[in-house]
Amino acid sequence: MTRTLPFSFTLCLLFSPLSMADQVVREVPDTTAGKGAGVVTGLMVGAVGGPIGALIGAGAGFFAGSSVQEAAGLTETAYEVKDAKGEVSTVRSPNAKFDVGQQVTRKGSRLQSQDS
Repeated sequence: MTRTLPFSFTLCLLFSPLSMADQVVREVPDTTAGKGAGVVTGLMVGAVGGPIGALIGAGAGFFAGSSVQEAAGLTETAYEVKDAKGEVSTVRSPNAKFDVGQQVTRKGSRLQSQDS
């Protein structure tokens, strides 16, 4: 009998984060793929000018890749999510769609609907 109280308290503490859902605050555009492609391209083009040229090319490619992806209309989807503590963070979600105010849970670096 004396062990059941600490055991049940421990179970409540372990399972309490499962009941706390995160909430989608807003949808934001994500240009991470364009930035990555721009950095690689800029790095290779800038490497002609040596190591300093490679760094400058990578920096320019970072901004150019993001701009090109936005201009082409190929931005992916990311969501700003507020957790139970009130902290807001941006989470990429290229395949799943969520509505503002929807309750979600995080599975690694992805979001999953609370209903599923």
